[in-house]
Amino acid sequence: MAKTKEADKNIEEIKKSIEQKKAVLGTAVTIKNLRRGTLAKIFVSVNVPDSVRKDIDYYAKLNKVKVVSLNYPNDELGTMCKKPFFISVIGLMKA
Repeated sequence: MAKTKEADKNIEEIKKSIEQKKAVLGTAVTIKNLRRGTLAKIFVSVNVPDSVRKDIDYYAKLNKVKVVSLNYPNDELGTMCKKPFFISVIGLMKA
């Protein structure tokens, strides 16, 4: 029960950030902004490739950014964000 509420909270946070144009969608753009140090939090889908996950974990550790693993595959994450494509990685910009 607690995991469901936490997952719903994460999805709501993502949707709110997309509406406010403070979200970055996609692996390449997220890693680019992570290197710059402009991200506050990163959400990763269940089926993100291992190489991408290692890169994100590495840069997140350097910049002290929290990485949250979602329990949704990339196709469902794209649908939840109302996008016609799969999304494996979402980055939230700093305020």
